[in-house]
Amino acid sequence: MRLLSRTTRDVSPTVAEERLVESIQPHFESIAAGISAVSALRDKPSGEIRIVCPDDAVELVFRSRLPAFLRDYPDIAVELIVDNGFTNIVERQFDAGVRLGEAIARDMVAARIGPDVSYAVVGSPEYFAGRTAPLTPHDLTDHNCVNLRLPTSGGLYAWEFEKDGRESSVRVEGQLTLSNIGSAIHAALDGVGLAYVPRDLVRPYVDSGRLQEVLADWAPTFQGYHLYYPSRRHPSPAFSTFLEAFRYRR
Repeated sequence: MRLLSRTTRDVSPTVAEERLVESIQPHFESIAAGISAVSALRDKPSGEIRIVCPDDAVELVFRSRLPAFLRDYPDIAVELIVDNGFTNIVERQFDAGVRLGEAIARDMVAARIGPDVSYAVVGSPEYFAGRTAPLTPHDLTDHNCVNLRLPTSGGLYAWEFEKDGRESSVRVEGQLTLSNIGSAIHAALDGVGLAYVPRDLVRPYVDSGRLQEVLADWAPTFQGYHLYYPSRRHPSPAFSTFLEAFRYRR
């Protein structure tokens, strides 16, 4: 029975192969869980943890706490893969993923690992020279905005706003489109246009005067980042240790 369809340029699974993987994968997960249980008898947990996350989560959640964790658990290796799309963590064999609380599927176990995230619209003093700053989200249509391409859907992210309990979204336009938050911040610093980014990431630039925030009274706040993983997967001791270390505590 053919399991793979092969062409000169691509290899893809057949329906038979997909059904085979679906039927035998739980057995491999049970084997992995058994091996992890034996590893738990060691004095300290060990193993590799693979996590997929957005680029801003690396800065907002992991960067400040990773050094201490890696120092305390030298037998645990952590791999962070930056992907701003909605990655299927089961298909790509990640231990867990990271998303804002509102975006997690119901069949996943989720643990909060960061505080609420507030977004801000920022631009450089050079960009605002000779321009009128926007007073409402609708005014953004008169500005050069840095768009963010959504890797999964391929569409452009609509900037979200909230004021006095009223939510709105604006599809902005501009000359530059990027696929990650870090590059959007650099574009704003370079005077390319306005960027819509997590406030905590640009606070030092705003405080130093390199960026100016506008529409602050319209800034929305989202549930913090969560670490999520399949409910049917038994976490390894290394992953459980990682989860406990990064769990958000108010």
